[in-house]
Amino acid sequence: MNKKILCVGEALIDLICTDKGKSLSEGENFLKKPGGAPTNVAAAIAALGGSVELAAKVGTDPFGKYLISVMQSFGVSTEWVFQDEAYFTTFAFVSLMLNGERDFYFNRGADGQLNQSEIEKINLDQISIVHFGSATGFLPGPLQSTYLHLLEKSLQKGLFISFDPNYRHLLFKNNTESFIEQSWYFLNHCHFFKLSDEEAILITGASDLNAAVSVLLEKTKAVFAITLGKEGTLLGINNKTVIIPSITVQPVDTTGAGDAFVGAVLYQLSNHLNNQDTILSGAEWEHIVLNANKAGARTCEYMGAMEAFKHLNNQIFQ
Repeated sequence: MNKKILCVGEALIDLICTDKGKSLSEGENFLKKPGGAPTNVAAAIAALGGSVELAAKVGTDPFGKYLISVMQSFGVSTEWVFQDEAYFTTFAFVSLMLNGERDFYFNRGADGQLNQSEIEKINLDQISIVHFGSATGFLPGPLQSTYLHLLEKSLQKGLFISFDPNYRHLLFKNNTESFIEQSWYFLNHCHFFKLSDEEAILITGASDLNAAVSVLLEKTKAVFAITLGKEGTLLGINNKTVIIPSITVQPVDTTGAGDAFVGAVLYQLSNHLNNQDTILSGAEWEHIVLNANKAGARTCEYMGAMEAFKHLNNQIFQ
């Protein structure tokens, strides 16, 4: 029987400008979408049939209620999604310009207010995996210290720790060093982490991906996956690497593909793990990543992460 997974971090609303090529100041039409990397991961796990809880904070406004209802519709436990009357639900406004650049504005609210006293209410005895998806978790605020507190508690409990830094340049462009420093702390204390190729180079300070992989193999003990888009995923385990191929799809929207990948990894791990000392073979990890690649690729066939997750189920692993 699979064990419960806890995803912690931001739950927010993405407001996507549908006026092609227009900046946020020029755009008039916006599409409301549920967002936040750990929120996406939780939805993907539930869609695949996993048992998952989300720890996050939203406002008492209609958008916070909407996020909670969407999570519940997937089967995610929202017992630990707290509503704060003093803060509005966080928004991310995004417009895609004709040159491919994103016009981005982040209106942070309730997500950063998740605090230690709220996390203390969670019974970690019922959890086997804790996933930290840190897009906003490394920004100043209560969530930042809550992240560290939950990491320490989870390690003391012998839980399996998963980490995805989810670097967003527009959030950390003036404080990249802080992001890198905090990422290394989690890389050194987790059991599995997922990076994009750009994140691997940024965090290691290496000149290219091969050099970055060498640094990660030398400095970390965790199993890791570096996603390479249509080229597949580089799996690092037992001081070795292997490229696990993906499947061919006609991409419509890549939003949420990385979160679907992580969700699929954690869903499969929950069927294997008894505690953090459970050792999986290299072949077992390769099979897990192969299936996760399928989940990520299938997500690209639909517009929007949550819409894609409606079509996710564990039959894609066949």
